[in-house]
Amino acid sequence: MALSLATASAAPDLAASAPLIVAHNVSAKGDHGETILRGVNLTIARGEIVTIVGPNGGGKTTLTRCLIGARPISAGRVERAHGLRVGYAPQKLAVDRVMPLDVDGFLALGARSTRRQREQALDRVGALRLARRQLADLSGGETQRALLARALLRAPNLLALDEPTRGLDQQGVAEFYRMLAEIRSAEAELSVLLVSHDLTVVMAASDRVLCVNGHICCAGAPEDVETHPEYRKLIGAEDADALAVYQHHHDHTHQAVGRR
Repeated sequence: MALSLATASAAPDLAASAPLIVAHNVSAKGDHGETILRGVNLTIARGEIVTIVGPNGGGKTTLTRCLIGARPISAGRVERAHGLRVGYAPQKLAVDRVMPLDVDGFLALGARSTRRQREQALDRVGALRLARRQLADLSGGETQRALLARALLRAPNLLALDEPTRGLDQQGVAEFYRMLAEIRSAEAELSVLLVSHDLTVVMAASDRVLCVNGHICCAGAPEDVETHPEYRKLIGAEDADALAVYQHHHDHTHQAVGRR
């Protein structure tokens, strides 16, 4: 099947009023032809924090990767601002423990940079001490800091983070989001696209929340919060009872879609 262009020819520019990314009726398929996403329409504006939540297998990572151009789409169109720079930190990192690679070397594999720039990126995430540590020896929290430093090296307009606190303990989660808040306060025009299960943080830190389960089933600002049965079904009743969540309005049921 022919893939539609991931970027339109008439992309918006990086003017303050222009969106960074616009998705038009985007769909995506898995490796075996199964539908993972269908009919996604969304806009990411400059300087906003957009968080994607939803059940495992609902397509959160697929959507993120489609938006930034790291994964092909099967239908629709994604427009990205001309000159857009994306810093991406994946959910996990496969490390070859046999091959020696320190953190500085890992950062050097990304965007072209000087040692001083790499040191500055590590310092921004509180990880300068890790520069000469072997990547394979890092803890989960240290690895996430290295991934974030690598993403920041691109001087991004959009920071895309896929479950950056997965596997961290409560203290590690708190430290990561504190660090992210400091980065955002220093760069007010930096947009953040965040895939997260940390729903309490979602409510405190996001400008907009998208619930994804094969498509965007609901979206809203955190201040529009209330508990909704559909959210309880997607996320889990126990979590829904413990948290205030953004407003949902559903007049449909979900059909089976392929898992991520």
